[in-house]
Amino acid sequence: METAGVMGEEAMVDWRGRSTSINPSKHGGMRAAGFVLGLQAFEIMAIAAVGNNLITYLINEMHFSLSKSANIVTNFVGTVFLLALLGGYLSDSYLGSFWTMLIFGFVELSGFILLSVQAHLPQLKPPPCNMLSDGEQYCTEAKEMKALIFFVALYLVALGSGCVKPNMIAHGGDQFNQDNPKQSKKLSSYFNAAYFAFSVGELIALTILVWVQTHSGMDVGFGVSAAAMAMGLISLVSGTLYYRNKPPQGSIFTPIAQVFVAAILKRKLQVCSSNGRMLHGSQNKVPNNVSLSSDTGSSLLHTEKFRFLDRACIEIHDGAHTEESRWRLCTVTQVQQVKILISVVPIFACTIVFNTILAQLQTFSVQQGSAMDTRLTKSFNIPPASLQSIPYIMLIFLVPVYDTFFVPFARKFTGHDSGIAPLQRIGFGLFFVAFSMVSAAIMEKKRRDAAVNLNQKLSIFWITPQFLIFGLSEMFTAVGLIEFFYKQSLKGTKAFLTAMTYCSYSFGFYLSSLLVSMVNKITSSSSNGGWLHENDLNTDRLDLFYWLLAALSFLNFLNYLFWSRWFSKSSCPSSTLKHAAHAEDYPPAYSFNTAKHDVGAVDHNIP
Repeated sequence: METAGVMGEEAMVDWRGRSTSINPSKHGGMRAAGFVLGLQAFEIMAIAAVGNNLITYLINEMHFSLSKSANIVTNFVGTVFLLALLGGYLSDSYLGSFWTMLIFGFVELSGFILLSVQAHLPQLKPPPCNMLSDGEQYCTEAKEMKALIFFVALYLVALGSGCVKPNMIAHGGDQFNQDNPKQSKKLSSYFNAAYFAFSVGELIALTILVWVQTHSGMDVGFGVSAAAMAMGLISLVSGTLYYRNKPPQGSIFTPIAQVFVAAILKRKLQVCSSNGRMLHGSQNKVPNNVSLSSDTGSSLLHTEKFRFLDRACIEIHDGAHTEESRWRLCTVTQVQQVKILISVVPIFACTIVFNTILAQLQTFSVQQGSAMDTRLTKSFNIPPASLQSIPYIMLIFLVPVYDTFFVPFARKFTGHDSGIAPLQRIGFGLFFVAFSMVSAAIMEKKRRDAAVNLNQKLSIFWITPQFLIFGLSEMFTAVGLIEFFYKQSLKGTKAFLTAMTYCSYSFGFYLSSLLVSMVNKITSSSSNGGWLHENDLNTDRLDLFYWLLAALSFLNFLNYLFWSRWFSKSSCPSSTLKHAAHAEDYPPAYSFNTAKHDVGAVDHNIP
């Protein structure tokens, strides 16, 4: 069972900050979300065109080595997704999702413009040189001011994109009222539509925009990315009059910190659940000197997990009727929010290896394609970076079919708005992704043997299966993860918890960099050198590296099975409320027994 984190409609305002002006027929819904989907398609189009072909630019024009270039790409992408936490925090706490997207959208746009200028001016790049034929000893690597300008531009893009990404999902989701069954089903469709917009943007980036970069130069390519980002901002602003906006709630970290501080200060109290029959009972049965703090209108159910945190909401009266500080006494909703935040961390961690696989498709697989026969016709060659468009060509057809036919069909059997629960969807994706690396390892061995032993180049289409399998697994994992985190999020934390899904990408890409360095260090002592030590894939053993990732993926899937079962079991509401079909059907009711407390009283049994 997955607990729904959002239990009740949050107050929404229009673009002027007026809650009384919100009209369901005018504000929100799929029409308003459509403008956000426009931003999502254009933004991913812009950054994917840069990120997916960046390794080629780093090697050919900035003259970095293959391993260093791969690490620059993975560190860049990792930083983008790590900064999503900053964007989620600023949105929930101070700016709101609309203004966060608008401000940092312009930061991202400025980064694309500076990249285009840097790529266009010869004085901002090292002298032209062919790294593959001339070698590193004859090519000058970009250093000092040239490297500084490049990295400033690159990380302006990272800052802007990182802060925009989680808010696109959160702001789009805010256009639907989850308390309304019809709107709840539309919310599920929105997540699929968001992934469809993502796939369209990726497809255009990996075909048209990468082709422009290859044939017209990276300066023009970066300029096109800037134009795409500008179009996305226009789409965002165009929907201003139709949005339901969630106002910022103040710092989201303070209530979380208060729970831990209060629980530590009351650590000597022994707390246990009361009789389940009284979870709906009146609190007037609680002894005079012990009660529970709760906030009116909350509908979060009590769960047995992390019971040590329940101490934070025990109120102790010392007879003086002194009101306790918020750092000593928290509401039950605060405690449940922290419980949910802690309990989703293992699910989040299980998707890191998945995104490490994604990092390989954007780095080594591109170089793998560069070492193959890229001819489609006598006069047309396929840009290696465009290989990543293969899964998105499949997905722009598969996602609508999934949402239109599979979800309604599965809904009849499961009763779940999404057809299958997000946790199950994530599990399917984590299972399939291991086979992507199995396919990659087999194909790389075949490619390497043909090149070394037969002096032949295999067609680039031989490596398409690894992209197709990954695309299928990503449809399950990425959408399932976003929907899972969004629905676990509580009032004032939607953008931040959504940002956690992007942090999974960040840690995955950082883990990729770490694995490359570790594999090189461990295998460098062999007679043939490291697996990824040289710039020549015919000398390296990329196939063995892929087998390593396949093994890690399978072990990660087994790990996920454990934690998903733990989450489902521990998230069940306690005692007699386990039969509840929907948590929102029940009001809050909490009571505890205390064996010890500050005034040293005897045990009190709360009925």
